[in-house]
Amino acid sequence: MQEGKDHYYVSVSHNLIERERHESTPFEVVVNNEELVQLKDLMKVLEDDDAYTLQRAPVPYKSADHDEATAQFSDGMTLLYTFLYDHGTPDTRQSIESMNVLSRLQDTDYEDPGYEDSPLNK
Repeated sequence: MQEGKDHYYVSVSHNLIERERHESTPFEVVVNNEELVQLKDLMKVLEDDDAYTLQRAPVPYKSADHDEATAQFSDGMTLLYTFLYDHGTPDTRQSIESMNVLSRLQDTDYEDPGYEDSPLNK
């Protein structure tokens, strides 16, 4: 275990952060106290965004792809999964990669200017 960090088990769908693994907590992260607070904040934001999206759902003639509530929820989800990936164990990272929820894992930006002559761009 890393110095000053503890293992926590997270369920995004159940909005849970536990100290012990359960069937409903598939993601394992290793975080310090400050990072744990950040994780809780991200999950709270996602919970709030989910409630807002639910309120917007019955609005007639409102296309989901033009609704700020949907975009807000998607942004929160991306931030949360990015955090889980960055602080996760190898198993957690593999699970998130298999879910294909983080486009940044597939988009290496190697096509951006400046990479064409890089010896690291192989």
